[in-house]
Amino acid sequence: MFRTTMNDIRAINSSAKALRPLANAVCSLAFCGAILGAFWGAASTASAQSITPAVTSWTRNVGGQTGYGGIIANVTLIRHSAGFVYPSASGIPSYPIGPWAGNPNTPVNQSFVFRITKTPTVATTPTATPLGIIGALINGVPFFNPLDAMSYNNLNIWHRNAMFWEAASFDSCKSHVGPGGVYHPHQFSPCVAAVDAQHHSPIVGFAFDGFPVYGPYGYANADGSGSIARMRSSYRVRSITLRTSLPNGTVLPAAQYGPPVSATYPLGAFVEDYEFAAKIGDLDASNARFCVTPEYPNGAWCYFATIGATGTSEYPYMVGPRFKGVLVAGNTGPGGGHVVPTDSPVIFTGSACPADLDANRVVDAMDLATVLASWGGGGGAADIDRNGTINGGDLAMLLNAWGVCN
Repeated sequence: MFRTTMNDIRAINSSAKALRPLANAVCSLAFCGAILGAFWGAASTASAQSITPAVTSWTRNVGGQTGYGGIIANVTLIRHSAGFVYPSASGIPSYPIGPWAGNPNTPVNQSFVFRITKTPTVATTPTATPLGIIGALINGVPFFNPLDAMSYNNLNIWHRNAMFWEAASFDSCKSHVGPGGVYHPHQFSPCVAAVDAQHHSPIVGFAFDGFPVYGPYGYANADGSGSIARMRSSYRVRSITLRTSLPNGTVLPAAQYGPPVSATYPLGAFVEDYEFAAKIGDLDASNARFCVTPEYPNGAWCYFATIGATGTSEYPYMVGPRFKGVLVAGNTGPGGGHVVPTDSPVIFTGSACPADLDANRVVDAMDLATVLASWGGGGGAADIDRNGTINGGDLAMLLNAWGVCN
């Protein structure tokens, strides 16, 4: 195990630039695996199991941590098979939560078992995100879409936006408690991950189509190049004063009008107050884009939790209004989130290992070769410190993590 200092990093930054031509010229992974492995010391053989970010990204409870009311917190068990990951969780985080002004509900242990596919696919016909749970944060807390389950005059046309109607009940983690004691956010929670404009956001959860949800910041360009940038929603508030038509242009009969825009019903009070405008932001209508991330160097469809320039949440907040991918059965609807696996999953007892670039559960010469060959480039797997540039900080983190992943 290596330990590096800031002086080491400065030296690495200056000297490793000279190594990049050599790495590009002769450092095929096979060559570097043999030569650098002999120099640094090989660690161990690769695992035969398929370990993906959907397996390693969860906040596993390894010390018996408890949360609200003494309830066991975070993800208590991770099982996975060839096709699926099954995180078990109480739905209670380990960080402090509450109070919830004007809300009589209190959180209870939900005994969740979610099913997350390892191989998400884009849906030919996208499915609308339903009421209730639409995904799980990495600590096992479920998240909801923007709706609060109520509509104007109960007509199911002008749907209330929870960000407006329920905001008073949110705690400092921007979450609250629903019927049945389900603690949940409808938006990015700063308690799950810090808002950091200098680094690519981590995975904060997974939607139930299997695609990851990142925090607000990603690489400026979808190919992983460029600086770190805030991912902008492509939805905007409509320029209306009367609610007589829907965002798709449908003109409504008078009996289906919503209330005029006013102080009581300002723009944003209903989700139909927003319209999608392609290319005004970075994300598509599902709040996703296909892009390179540190966890997916070859690119993947990823959702981003959207915030504005001042840090306030921006519609559609997490996912939606439709899933990008094919919805996996068992997680949504009545009784959802209590899956019984039938494909003989095995227990995963490891943790995330960002420096393990080839996902073999060992930080070794192959990973070192990848960093050297990528030196000075932009984002991707070798951007271990997530700042958008492959440099000494990444190499220092790799050396400090050398050996078998825990």
